[in-house]
This record gives sequence, C-alpha cells and structure tokens, in this order.
Amino acid sequence: MSNKLDFSRELVGRRALVTGGTRGIGAAIAQRLLDAGAQVVVTARSRGDSTPAGAAFVAGDVASVAGVQAIAAAALGALGGLDILVNNAGGAGGFPQGTASIPEEAWQASFALNLFAAIRLTNALLPALRESPAGAIVNISSGAATMPIGSIAHYGAAKAALNSYSRSLALDVAPSKLRVNVVSPGPVTTPGSREFSDALGAPPDLFAKDLPLRRYGAPEDVAEVVALLVSDRGKWMTGANVNVDGGLSVR
Repeated sequence: MSNKLDFSRELVGRRALVTGGTRGIGAAIAQRLLDAGAQVVVTARSRGDSTPAGAAFVAGDVASVAGVQAIAAAALGALGGLDILVNNAGGAGGFPQGTASIPEEAWQASFALNLFAAIRLTNALLPALRESPAGAIVNISSGAATMPIGSIAHYGAAKAALNSYSRSLALDVAPSKLRVNVVSPGPVTTPGSREFSDALGAPPDLFAKDLPLRRYGAPEDVAEVVALLVSDRGKWMTGANVNVDGGLSVR
C-alpha cells in the first residue's frame, strides 16, 4: 500500500471563481484547482495566453462596482452556484521617489483594486457561498502589507487593510461554516513582478539575497497553499494569514 497522498480529485464537484486568473499567480491557482477536479471560472479584463484551457473565462473589471456585479452574475450563471472564491486580482505601480511622491489618484486606484474589489465581490457572492456545504474564501495579500517599502506604500497599505477585513469577515461568517483565509506571498516570479522591477529600474531578483531559501517563489508555490486552504484538508482553518515567502517574514 502506497503512503503517497493523492489530491488529484479532492475538489470534484466544487465550483470556483478566481479573479486575476489569466496570468501569474492567479493562473497557477486556477490550474491547481482544475487539476483537483473543480469547475473554475477565471476573470480579468482580457484573456491572456496563460489562461488555463480548462477554465471558463469572464471578462470584467473588478475595480468598478458595475464590473463586480457583472462578474458575479456571469460566474453564478456559468457555475450554478459557488463553493470557492479566490480574490487574487491586485497590483500597483511603483514610485521610486518614495511615499510622499505617490499621487492621490494612485492611492485611490490601489485601494479600489486591492481592497474594495475583494469586498464588493465577496458581498455579491456571499449568499451563494453561504449555501455551499464547503464554502471557502481565500484573499491573496502580500508581504508588503507588513514591510515599509516607500515606493509601494499605497499597495502595502491596501493589502494591510485587506488582511484586517479578512479577519473580521472570518469571524462574521464562521457560524455558517464559511471559511476565510489569507495567503501572503513574498517575491514571486510573475509577469507583474518583472514589470514592477523594470519600473523601478531594479534587477528581477532584487530581494533574492534577503530570502532564507535564496530564491524567488514560483506561482505554483502559492497555488499549492491555496489548494490546501479551500480543500477539506484545511477545514479547521479560518482567519489565518499564511506567509508563502521563502522565509522572508521571519528575518
């Protein structure tokens, strides 16, 4: 008898929505859920080359009220209900001159994408998630939420607010057996991280020397933790914030 665990069918029958699911971490999460047997809808403003072939695609802008409403309706129409919500969409441009150089519109855009998108979509889908016998929400945050990085202070602040919101939500919905957890990646090699490094004029592995494991993460490293949290393996986890960062948070 083999002692090897097989997680390839653990999400059969479950329905998932992954925002920002057409590239990078979001695409890896969507693919991991598909590999475990889930039905998956991904959403982004446009379909990318990295969109998992097995996922249904819904075009939409999570940073707007109308966009969120349209995405929620389309996802429920395609899936007939919802068991898993992964609020992954996020990001922000960098301002090398520091915190005081970040204009107000950048702060507003960052909070719209990194905080309010998750709040609005969660609120729109809560009735469906409460009906699921295995409902799970995972909000993708960032190690930047707890690190003073002036060039992305608007991003870190929005993610810190997302962390606080997620803890409050976890307490509120726990009586209905709906679980809410956060995953906070450290430096991960993605198209977005490369664009950010280019914007700052920094090498793509800028933080590698600071990581105890001495390498950037891969999107699949984050996706594996999300798969744990939304599966029955994580059924006694709620309100947690899991750092997936190569040990950066313990330095």
